[in-house]
Amino acid sequence: MVSPKRHLVKAVTWRIIASTTTAAIAWMFGLPPKAIGFVFLVDLVIKFVLYYVHERVWYKHIKYGVNNERTD
Repeated sequence: MVSPKRHLVKAVTWRIIASTTTAAIAWMFGLPPKAIGFVFLVDLVIKFVLYYVHERVWYKHIKYGVNNERTD
């Protein structure tokens, strides 16, 4: 059994990495610092929620690639 907390921590750590990447791309395209901060925050929140829901749906409802055979 995997705890929902694991999915939550996984979502948080991934969003920090991914949103930082998005902010770096915005910076390379020359966006002003305020806009980069806004893009970072909006990206962080929206994609965090989507990722967490996606992770939980896969865990609860999609059994693709899951092997439940015991190997004692």
